[in-house]
Amino acid sequence: MDKKVGERIRSFREKQNLSLADLSERTGMDVAFLTAVESEDRYPSLGPLLKIARALGLRLGTFLDDQVSRDPLIVRLAERGGMTAELSMHQNGDSPPSHTYHSLGRGKTDRHMEPFFIEMNPEPGAEAELSSHEGEEFIVVVSGQLQLVFGREKSILGPGDSIYFNSVVPHNVSAVGGPASIYAVLYFPE
Repeated sequence: MDKKVGERIRSFREKQNLSLADLSERTGMDVAFLTAVESEDRYPSLGPLLKIARALGLRLGTFLDDQVSRDPLIVRLAERGGMTAELSMHQNGDSPPSHTYHSLGRGKTDRHMEPFFIEMNPEPGAEAELSSHEGEEFIVVVSGQLQLVFGREKSILGPGDSIYFNSVVPHNVSAVGGPASIYAVLYFPE
């Protein structure tokens, strides 16, 4: 990928002649936070990226795409292993990323779902910050243990377990007890 996600966001914002203050007003996010997203390429969760995409009239995948649409799109395991992560979510400053996202849909620009392979690290002592957005999520645990906080409920899932939920309900997905990896498909209605 030639450009980082933050650079792509800035590019789309500038093409629309929007200032950071304009984007802040549209998203309800602080200008300092938006500056960090654009310049430091850091995100606490997908929720802010979705709000930014909506404020710019784009779909989330637009920030990840760097080539024209292919159909059918095939992503070989060997290719994914060599892929650099498109997104890294950082919960605490300069700590290692809690979530590293590998897009499995990059290159299919007309997609309606966002499929990812996600590598996760636990955040000891971190408070689970809930987020919500329109749409649905489907997750299959590949390795490790996953904690899903969904509203007031907490569930622990292990390898082979799956969960499908409405992402309008405040939620948080995190690794517990050690690293975990999952396949996740996110659907964001237009």
